[in-house]
Amino acid sequence: MNPPQLLDGKSIAATVLDECRAEAAALLEKGIRPGLAVVLVGNDPASQVYVGSKTRTCSDLGFHSLKIELPTETTQEQLLKVVQDLNADPSIHGILVQSPPPKHIDEEAIIRAIDPRKDVDGFHPENVAKLVLEDPTGFVPCTPAGCMKLLEVSGIPTAGAEAVVIGRSMIVGKPMALLLVSKISNATVTIAHSLSNDLPAICRRADILVAAVGRPEMVKADWIKPGAVVIDVGINRVSDPSKKSGYRLTGDVAFEEVAPLCSAITPVPGGVGPMTIAMLMKNTLQAARQFHP
Repeated sequence: MNPPQLLDGKSIAATVLDECRAEAAALLEKGIRPGLAVVLVGNDPASQVYVGSKTRTCSDLGFHSLKIELPTETTQEQLLKVVQDLNADPSIHGILVQSPPPKHIDEEAIIRAIDPRKDVDGFHPENVAKLVLEDPTGFVPCTPAGCMKLLEVSGIPTAGAEAVVIGRSMIVGKPMALLLVSKISNATVTIAHSLSNDLPAICRRADILVAAVGRPEMVKADWIKPGAVVIDVGINRVSDPSKKSGYRLTGDVAFEEVAPLCSAITPVPGGVGPMTIAMLMKNTLQAARQFHP
């Protein structure tokens, strides 16, 4: 087989961000500055890195960026008050509460408290319903939207393809399946998970395999149909004494053994990750446009 096409999320995300920058400039000429508020509760190092990246990207695009950092001991009531204040702030079009919050916070209640018109993560029940209904005014969760953009820009056809999504979370798995089965994509979709009977056999049917299960290098070579397209959503830290950091980043797919079998595959890092932030910026622009039609 020929070497696989590497689906370069960095370069595709850069193109999306260039489009966002131009659109933000056009809105600014009309007196509208897209605004995104990112709320971080606690001091989780990975969350701090993600939040920093999101706020830097906002600033680079000319958005109004508001970062609110709250201590770990912040109560549910205090966090709800912050969300309510942001809901009422006309300079903020998008609100994101970084996940996961500390264990004492009811994350579902926080998601439901966000004005669905500002829910640029796409997790509010109203936006989930709009995704099911294929209503374009809703917000699509950023990671699945980024995966679809990767497929689209890379010229990978989905119509009639057999797609398997490993994972059933509301963040990736379920919305990914809905996007693939939509009237735009027209794939035939199976949602599988860690408890599926004979998971490797299910995966071997896939023309497009999306791994979003959160287990390092779980997907092995004998799970892959030759010529399949593999989208690896996972990003896991694995101990590696040879690295200065003491760890390496890996996906849910055993890349070195799987890649030779694929027609196309995403690397980790540099595949899906950059697309997630790019699609968050697109959602924020959509929110700003919908507030100022």
